[in-house]
Amino acid sequence: MGIFTKVEDRPTPSNVYNWRVYACAAIAGSAAVMIGYDSAFIGTTLSLPSFKKEFNFAALSTDQVNLLNANIVSCYQAGAFFGAIFAYVAAFRLGRTIGLAVFSALFTVGAGMMLGANGDRGLGLIYAGRVLAGLGVGGASNLAPIYISEISPPAIRGRLVCMFELGWQVGGLVGFWINYGVSENLPSNHTQWLIPFAIQLIPSGLLFAGSFWLHESPRWLMTKGKREKAIKNLCWIRDLDEHDIYIKEEIYAIDANIERQMAAGGLGFWQPFKLLAASKRIQWRFFLGGSLFFWQNASGINAINYYSPTVFKSLGIVGTNTSLFTTGLFGVVKTVFTLIYLAFLIDQYGRRRLLMIGAIGGSLCLWYVGAYIAIADPGANTSGVLSPAGTSAVFFFYLWTAFYSPTWNPTPWVLNSEMFDQNVRTLAQAFAAANNWFWNFLVARFTPQMFTSMGFGVYFFFAALMLFGAVFVYFLIPETKNIPLEAIDRLFDRSHTASKAHKIVWAELESEEEALRAGLESGLEKDGAVTQVETV
Repeated sequence: MGIFTKVEDRPTPSNVYNWRVYACAAIAGSAAVMIGYDSAFIGTTLSLPSFKKEFNFAALSTDQVNLLNANIVSCYQAGAFFGAIFAYVAAFRLGRTIGLAVFSALFTVGAGMMLGANGDRGLGLIYAGRVLAGLGVGGASNLAPIYISEISPPAIRGRLVCMFELGWQVGGLVGFWINYGVSENLPSNHTQWLIPFAIQLIPSGLLFAGSFWLHESPRWLMTKGKREKAIKNLCWIRDLDEHDIYIKEEIYAIDANIERQMAAGGLGFWQPFKLLAASKRIQWRFFLGGSLFFWQNASGINAINYYSPTVFKSLGIVGTNTSLFTTGLFGVVKTVFTLIYLAFLIDQYGRRRLLMIGAIGGSLCLWYVGAYIAIADPGANTSGVLSPAGTSAVFFFYLWTAFYSPTWNPTPWVLNSEMFDQNVRTLAQAFAAANNWFWNFLVARFTPQMFTSMGFGVYFFFAALMLFGAVFVYFLIPETKNIPLEAIDRLFDRSHTASKAHKIVWAELESEEEALRAGLESGLEKDGAVTQVETV
């Protein structure tokens, strides 16, 4: 197959892969621009001399500065943890698109509050604004992947959900470079560090406006009894008439899934909690989904995102601007490989294989980086010139980025958006997103202390965890690519091993689709015959 070949679960009209579904995914995925920008800009902004001078860091000890930095960074993750949980309420009551509007508005208010901070007022407005912005981004990180997954044709679902990850990397790229730009071109004053904070208002404002253009998820509308609106939205998103056999098949699958939900106890607010409490199979899947974000953070990515100047200093790179420039290149590498992932990898090579390759390759790179620091002690370098060994360590660091970015960065979000039934999907995504922000918070909160106390051991620590992550995926995570959402449950049948589940379920679907299509076509022929008789 070619790299752009679509592996379809059933015959699919070309209209389905239209600009509308891509535009909806891109707008919803732009929620991640807010996340990516914050993860990149905050650490580098805190390292600007103008910020340190404004808030009198010179009067603080190293431990006090570490604590202050950790608190500023991590209060955002704390807010995001609760935002992800509150998003379940918004998703159930308001829907996916209105929920995105609400949370983007919260983020905008929080970002605006941060602009009021200065040396006289202190850091209070930054703390409060980051908590509020965290609530907004936590909710958006829950709703955006669900929405994209629910409107996506199975053959390109991974690619479309990866729009969320692409938004993350675009935001990160801007965030990494913005501080290099202001450091190079603006005097070291209040305005210099305030501009990176102000730019947060752009992605949140655009998402707020765009959310009112989005068409609500047909699957959510069907669960709310809004059948006519659901069919209308589905036809608009697919660019097909409601009498097209593809639309009829999709509606049939949604109806059948809702019937199963009703038979299982209904569609009420508390029903997912009851199902979770009663079903060990669902509990197991919640564990798998949440664990993916533990292993994602166990790669060390957020330690590097939030404290990249510290990381590059440990490699022997000195000077504020040099460190910022190197950090910017890190953002470029991440973005380029995310684009490769979106275009060529996710729907062709699947989820399992990429996760295992990323974990093993990334681990080997970190072992090398840690060994270099242990032997060469580059932290003592004051010349500003890297040795050949130091250059090789930087190369392996970027190679680690190349392994990580198209594998562990986006894939946990893709898997969690698609691996749950409709009846628990929103709650499961809230649980998964909360897990992401919980582990994110721990890494952000304690990374400065880890570098101070562990030194090169930090790299060995994350390298070992990445190897364990590969083992976790091999034995426990089944492949989900191209499987319709309504059939995902079969992949987690405990009689299937994770490595063979996809092949078994795919064969079942091919057999069932042939029978269903024959039945629907027979029904359409009968309808046509009746119409002809009536016309005569």
